[in-house]
Amino acid sequence: MAGSVPVLSGAQVVKALEQAGFTVVRVSGSHRVMRHADGRAVAVPVHASRDMPKGTLRNILGIIGMSVEELRSLL
Repeated sequence: MAGSVPVLSGAQVVKALEQAGFTVVRVSGSHRVMRHADGRAVAVPVHASRDMPKGTLRNILGIIGMSVEELRSLL
């Protein structure tokens, strides 16, 4: 089974994905729409002073095909 999902803010997730080669292509309300050069795209909710729900983070990782361990290595 995959490791447990870390408790992170949306801003921390955006920074980690930027290290993985994603860039913010637009902002839609409280969401940062991020895209990778290979075409993968995902919207990341960024709410001030709130941690991202673990289910939301797990869903984001599933959309972009990244494991929890890969995410941890980017933190």
